[in-house]
Amino acid sequence: MNFTIQNVFISVEDGYANCDVQVINGTIAAIAPHLDIVGTLINGKNKLLLPGFVNAHTHSSEMWQRGIMSAFPLELWLAELYDFAPLDLEKVYLSALGTAVETLLSGGTSVVDHLVLIPGKELETIATAVRAYQEVGIRAFVAPLIQDESLSASIPSGEGSQIHEPYFRPTTATLEIIEEAVRLFHRPDEGVSLLVAPTGIQLCSDDLFLGCIELSDRYNLCRHSHLLETKAQEKLALEKYGCSAVEHLKHIGYLSDRTTLAHCVWLTDADIAILAETKSTVVHNPLSNLRLGSGIAPILKYRQAGINVTFGCDGASSNDSQDLLEAIKIGSILHNVTDFDYQYWITPRQAVEMASLGGAKGLNLGDQLGSLTVGKKADLVLYDLTSLSLLPRTDPIGLLVLGRPVHAVESVWVDGRQIVADGKVTTINIEDLKQSLFHHSQWQPKRKSQTAEQIEAHYRKVMGL
Repeated sequence: MNFTIQNVFISVEDGYANCDVQVINGTIAAIAPHLDIVGTLINGKNKLLLPGFVNAHTHSSEMWQRGIMSAFPLELWLAELYDFAPLDLEKVYLSALGTAVETLLSGGTSVVDHLVLIPGKELETIATAVRAYQEVGIRAFVAPLIQDESLSASIPSGEGSQIHEPYFRPTTATLEIIEEAVRLFHRPDEGVSLLVAPTGIQLCSDDLFLGCIELSDRYNLCRHSHLLETKAQEKLALEKYGCSAVEHLKHIGYLSDRTTLAHCVWLTDADIAILAETKSTVVHNPLSNLRLGSGIAPILKYRQAGINVTFGCDGASSNDSQDLLEAIKIGSILHNVTDFDYQYWITPRQAVEMASLGGAKGLNLGDQLGSLTVGKKADLVLYDLTSLSLLPRTDPIGLLVLGRPVHAVESVWVDGRQIVADGKVTTINIEDLKQSLFHHSQWQPKRKSQTAEQIEAHYRKVMGL
């Protein structure tokens, strides 16, 4: 747990400095030139040390459908996802391992998994994902995905009326499952935290949101949810509440400085003011928003309003990857076409801060994680600046964020424990993982979703297509 990284590049206000970084008992103890060597000596020459990024929104089990999902908007895409998503606990375990590994090898030390639960095996699903994350050693924020309304309720009614099948489990039973999961698995000191995480206004009643608020307050849990990912959700909120979804969530008390909200594509100026006022965090998922045609979230406006913004990969069948550096790159330069005033464009250094400290702040851990600061936890990533993809030498952070880094992560520490060395995850057998993912899957011909076909005509009608 004790080590010293010697002669490493770190980012400072006016550029870079060569320093030594001393870690004692999992905490950054000193940052300065020519420190005494404590513990293991790590050669930092021609390497860049950054705080670990947060993959602030994903769904690990979607890994099983990456590369095959149809070119659908979210509402039809979800119908297809559910039609072909029979999961077992072994698949939950393997995809959590895969998500952790891909996050680590793209600079992430923390993952927020909006975890899809197997009906009837909810606690077993959570236990399985927790086991996978603990085996790998990544810092895990498990956010069990819950709802209490059926899928058809997520599509606006339009001029007509719809009758929705009741959800298979009562709201109270769902909240009891989450409370039991908190008792069993919420262990922040051991690197696993539970979040309350209703999927969103499109599939959740106020009773479910209010129950989650109560659990959050009672157990000091962070809150997570999707918010206004699509134009259809904007229409649905007006039908459901007679106001915007953001206004409604403020009214019922869900928004706070420990609430992270994925997507936030369709916000009004009034909504933006509310998120700034409540100190809520926006998780930008640019790749899935492009893949599903959801839109481009106006991140520059959010930043100018003082809203904390960070990045997520989203699930690996709407991205279809868990490459956090790719999400950070696209999530930065995408906005050069949304605002012609280049003074507001996101620089590589700002992107790094959003991905690290921004993610930590959203999880109420800005005082413990997210920057190279003495006294903070040693969640650190060491990049090899002699990697071909980071040459020739110019600006290290510019190369990392704006380039296409390949095999650039040399070492990763979480809570001071090294879990990546020489570019390889050391805590689990990656060859075994690859073989298991291969043998638990198969090459598939093109498929059709019956549920998507059933709702497509109504979707097109209410969306004016």
